[in-house]
Amino acid sequence: MKRIVCLVLALCLCLTLLCGCGSRFRYGVNDVQVLVEQDYSLAFRNNDPLYFYVTAALSVLAAEGRVDALATKWLGSACLNYAKQSDALERLQPPEPQDLIIGLDINSFPLAYVSNGEYWGLDVELAMAVCDKLGWTLKMQPIEKENVYIELSSGNIDVAWGGIALDPKEADSGIYTVYGPYVHNDIVVATRNGSAVWNKLRLSGRKMCMPSTPEAMAALETDPKLRKRLGQITRLAGGTTECFEYLYAGKCDVVLTDSTALDYFNCH
Repeated sequence: MKRIVCLVLALCLCLTLLCGCGSRFRYGVNDVQVLVEQDYSLAFRNNDPLYFYVTAALSVLAAEGRVDALATKWLGSACLNYAKQSDALERLQPPEPQDLIIGLDINSFPLAYVSNGEYWGLDVELAMAVCDKLGWTLKMQPIEKENVYIELSSGNIDVAWGGIALDPKEADSGIYTVYGPYVHNDIVVATRNGSAVWNKLRLSGRKMCMPSTPEAMAALETDPKLRKRLGQITRLAGGTTECFEYLYAGKCDVVLTDSTALDYFNCH
């Protein structure tokens, strides 16, 4: 009798967990194939004192727990790799008021994107917090990641920061100063949890939605066989969020997206 009671209790517990996690399994997303691996970093002009103030402010914010709080808010975990040093700003001369112009890749949801005509995202919120800490005014400028050096050297931006995956060869050349990487990102093919597409071998004939960006197209071209196996491919001007709207509505089987976007949609 005791054994039967234990079995019933165990069954009830399992049902409770399934009910409690039902929405996660229903709306969760996971990758089935990684196409490109990359890292997000910050880039500054060489020998620019601004570098020391921005990185010091980030260190203070990390020590205060602000960086972890924002990472958890946007990505579901404290996954950003910023050094923690509570007295980092005390080692510098007090900053004078100025504008900080950051260059954003607005196609890197949820790090940086445009919503209702305004710039938003994890990196945008972090940059706001840095400017609050320094007493500076934040300004934002959309850029292409291929033009980081041109944008910096021309003075059009002060720092490339906002979902920017720097070209490894360019970053290693020393033409600008790199801070990071602070988070890893993969460009992936992904689907909803519970889908019949549980690995890349199940992609044949499937409908895929993808952002209409050169980076997304370049990622798809890294695997020519994949493009041939897939069925209809729809490029959406609305970017990542529109791709996921199609996925949740059942208008496609898989999406081409970023792993950081998967983190966002799995915790919201």
